Amino acid sequence: MKRALISVFDKTNIVEFARELDQLGWEIISTGGTSAKFKAEGIPVMDISDLTQFPECFDGRVKTLHPNVEGGILAIRDNEMHQKQMKELGIEAIDIVVCNLYPFKQTILNPEAGHEEIIENIDIGGPTMLRAAAKNYKFVSVITDPKDYDTVIAELKENGSTSFETKELLAAKVFQHTAHYDALISNYFNTKLDIKSPDTITLTYEKKQDLRYGENPHQKASFYAQIKETEGTLTAANKIHGKELSYNNIGDTDGALETLKEYTEPTIVAAKHANPCGIGSAPTIAEAFKKAYEADPVSIFGGIIASNREIDAATAEIMSSIFLEVIVAPSYSAEALEILTKKKNLRLLELPEILKTGYSTFKARTVLGGLLIQEQDQELFNDELKVVSERQPSEREMEDLIFAWKAVKHAKSNGIAIAKNLTTTGVGPGQVSRIWALENAIRQGGENIKGSAMASDAFFPFGDCVEAANEAGITAIIQPGGSIRDQESIDLANKYKIAMVFTGMRHFKH
Repeated sequence: MKRALISVFDKTNIVEFARELDQLGWEIISTGGTSAKFKAEGIPVMDISDLTQFPECFDGRVKTLHPNVEGGILAIRDNEMHQKQMKELGIEAIDIVVCNLYPFKQTILNPEAGHEEIIENIDIGGPTMLRAAAKNYKFVSVITDPKDYDTVIAELKENGSTSFETKELLAAKVFQHTAHYDALISNYFNTKLDIKSPDTITLTYEKKQDLRYGENPHQKASFYAQIKETEGTLTAANKIHGKELSYNNIGDTDGALETLKEYTEPTIVAAKHANPCGIGSAPTIAEAFKKAYEADPVSIFGGIIASNREIDAATAEIMSSIFLEVIVAPSYSAEALEILTKKKNLRLLELPEILKTGYSTFKARTVLGGLLIQEQDQELFNDELKVVSERQPSEREMEDLIFAWKAVKHAKSNGIAIAKNLTTTGVGPGQVSRIWALENAIRQGGENIKGSAMASDAFFPFGDCVEAANEAGITAIIQPGGSIRDQESIDLANKYKIAMVFTGMRHFKH
């Protein structure tokens, strides 16, 4: 008689699966709550303690860790020595193992769970059985996902056994599952003990969706979500209208979202290729959108819009006249949805916690053969801004300097952001020369640049940027400082009566 060992925490469809096995003539062995459930449903079952001849003990911590279990799973059926030892030791083969694990993920996601409860939800026997069965998949079918029950039953009914191909796929799922499980435990301890750079690291994410393709149609791509602290991130957004998000949509929207989180007043961020191209803050979100649009009406075409306030009808009316790829906002009024949903391809994302900040997370980037990891850039500037010029910035200039500094933090390096009246008048991202970035930003803003404040993501190695700023009519500059030629820039600022502020902190974004 074929035998199946079933021990599951998630009991979804397990009774139906066990009943099918019973009707096919299989003997069922089970543990604890699973065994009790089968008995209550009238399904014949052997308790694990009858198999091991040893009681479950230590509050269920030990029940399947026994040679009669592991031997029955791991014995190689076509190995004569193994078969001989099985007879000598009285071990019978186990042909199917069905197991899913203690809910460690659900426990760490529960804000009320303490350390002791979390530790008790680390499964030991379950992963051991799963790995044993997956290692011996040539002879043992192993199931950890309830969605696979129907496949196994269908093959048993048709062929009397599970196909080799199915067994191999099931084994692969097991090792993915246990690796994910162990990574959650490892990451929990790293967080608890504040271990930021362990000697080895295993990152684990769960698939949110497959994408049509990556940056280009010939590249495959998928979107994965981290396990904790997803509120206010793109992985928690609800798509309420429009086409599926593409790889580029997700990357660009994330760039807009990161920038938006710098601002608390009603603000719109327009982004292209993850760089801010227009940012506006105002008393109402409609005014903020008008500012962001007028900051760069060319680049916003086919761009991304992020809003930190509800999209109302007035804002939606303006938006609907422009080709946009994605809008992400905390909510939409009914009237706004009626207007925007007329554009069938426009993706509308709802993200209620859009203002949430302060993630204790990291940034990761793959390189050929490796991985770079760093802390998230959550700072803005050092505790005290230092005015290094003879002229102090006015109150309005200081507001615009900080506004521009927030913008340039999220522009690719070398980056320049120029702002006036809480609106970007020019953004120059991603140039190999800082002066080129400034020239591009000035060219973009045209006459609007006059009277603006300028931010540079890193210090000036030469005085050329101050010269160019003066020629364009820029009246105030904010930059990190720290160059051996700082004095050259300060002297030029004094010469042209430009206010200059040092932050003491740079924001490279490569």
